[in-house]
Amino acid sequence: MADEVLSAISICKGFGGILALDHCSIRVEEGAIVGLIGPNGAGKSTLFDVISGFLTPDGGSIVFSGREILGLPAYKIARLGLVRTFQIPRSLMRMTVLENMMLGAQGQAGERLCNPLIRRHKVMAQETEIREKAEEILEFFDLQRMRDEYAGSLSGGQKKMLEMARALMADPRLLLLDEPFAGVNPALADRLIEQIRILKEKGLSIIIIEHAIPYVLALSDELYVLNKGAVLASGRPDAVISDRRVFEAYLGEGA
Repeated sequence: MADEVLSAISICKGFGGILALDHCSIRVEEGAIVGLIGPNGAGKSTLFDVISGFLTPDGGSIVFSGREILGLPAYKIARLGLVRTFQIPRSLMRMTVLENMMLGAQGQAGERLCNPLIRRHKVMAQETEIREKAEEILEFFDLQRMRDEYAGSLSGGQKKMLEMARALMADPRLLLLDEPFAGVNPALADRLIEQIRILKEKGLSIIIIEHAIPYVLALSDELYVLNKGAVLASGRPDAVISDRRVFEAYLGEGA
């Protein structure tokens, strides 16, 4: 059995009188793709917000790479190698695609060095490395030709790819993808599936929230179904998707 890169146990989060997460637990093995599905309002994005440090849970434990990260702010969790994308891309629309990419790099030298002469040399050298890395990742996502275009001019699918590409600039060990296929045309979605598979082959662990069930089934090694803030079912995708409780949960929202 592979080592666990993430273990989130008995996570609880309430908003007023509403319990968004009710002792929710999820585990991710090293190099695995885990799918996370469920009806609208099931708690999927809230779980992502808690795991990535954008929300503080009311209880539970989150261990990432052997370290308890519960309560750490999002930027510190990202520096540890746990990075997420968002359902609505957060690209800086008035900056170019390449500029967006370069902002995604972690631990830039100018943030730490005080001596201006040393800082100038280090920053210039690192900027070259970051630019080369950004262009390599853009080429992987077939966005290289858009490098000098404003991010706001990209299509919805291209903005999704840019968000994922920028996340890779942080060298994540675990990548959380929030609805990467939403608004993406079928041809682009097929290419994105292959790119995610390649990232897995390179050792990246991934959790995917997605409403398009066929894409989740095509990618996931393990599938979790959330309903009313709790895990309703988990296991092999083929077994989980045929679970009558899962069918009833979706039927309950009119699906």
